[in-house]
Amino acid sequence: MSDATKPAWRKVAETMLALRWGDQDAFNHVNNAMYLRYIEEARVRWLADAAGDWDRSATSQPIMAAVHANYRRPLTWPGKIVVQLFCERLGTRSITLAHRIVDASDESVLYMDGNVVMVWIDPATGKSVALPDAIRKACAN
Repeated sequence: MSDATKPAWRKVAETMLALRWGDQDAFNHVNNAMYLRYIEEARVRWLADAAGDWDRSATSQPIMAAVHANYRRPLTWPGKIVVQLFCERLGTRSITLAHRIVDASDESVLYMDGNVVMVWIDPATGKSVALPDAIRKACAN
């Protein structure tokens, strides 16, 4: 993969994950739904690091508003992957995180890319609210 096809956005996180035998489907490759679990795992770890302790009692919480996934090649067990997250767009009430799943031993091997839009809401009202300062800071560093 050339540098021209890699995102120019700021990388905010990388998470290494080992594929599990149980992630495979009847066709002996990792089920497509698991790719979404992998990016979810990376996103939740990043949010926990960036925002500190956030839970159901928080005054604002992120929800996923949209997901876009391009499946580039099948994953097979055994293996290790790296999920890379990038700040693609930082809005007033939402953030778009681009993601890439690459091979842990060769970043040029791309399995999936795309993005997720996260919106922060007030859990009491369900209405969107301003992004927390910690998220802004995590994307600016």
